[in-house]
Amino acid sequence: MTDTPALSIGAPGFDVDRLVADLQATVDRKMADGLYADARVARAERTNLVHLRASDDFIAFYLTCLREAVFVDISDYEIHERRRFLGPLLVAFKKTVWKLLKFYTYRLWSQQNQVNGLVVTALEGMEDQTASKLAALEQRIAELEAQTRPHGP
Repeated sequence: MTDTPALSIGAPGFDVDRLVADLQATVDRKMADGLYADARVARAERTNLVHLRASDDFIAFYLTCLREAVFVDISDYEIHERRRFLGPLLVAFKKTVWKLLKFYTYRLWSQQNQVNGLVVTALEGMEDQTASKLAALEQRIAELEAQTRPHGP
């Protein structure tokens, strides 16, 4: 076996490492500006969450993305059929089935949305509670350290 990559990107005078570094710097700048605080970006960057975990803002960012993506879309949708032969008949059949089942699916989706919302709210509450306890403990440690420091020469 050789160490030659199966795919190589490049051209004369083209620096791939510099391009990657420039892209990463641009993404970092846009994240700092809040441009990527979006659930769609979180889904696209799901594999990068491992790297984000080292950040102090990970939980807040992740909860924001979760809040935006938590609910199932229960709106009606257009039924299309690509097949020409029997296409209109299949569309009519699918619409009939959808009308018959819509009540049950809406009911299930509504219940799922309620559960999803409650779970996210609970997670946000736990995060707020943990953050306030941590802040109180850090303040307590600072006070104790101030008490144990020698006063003067």
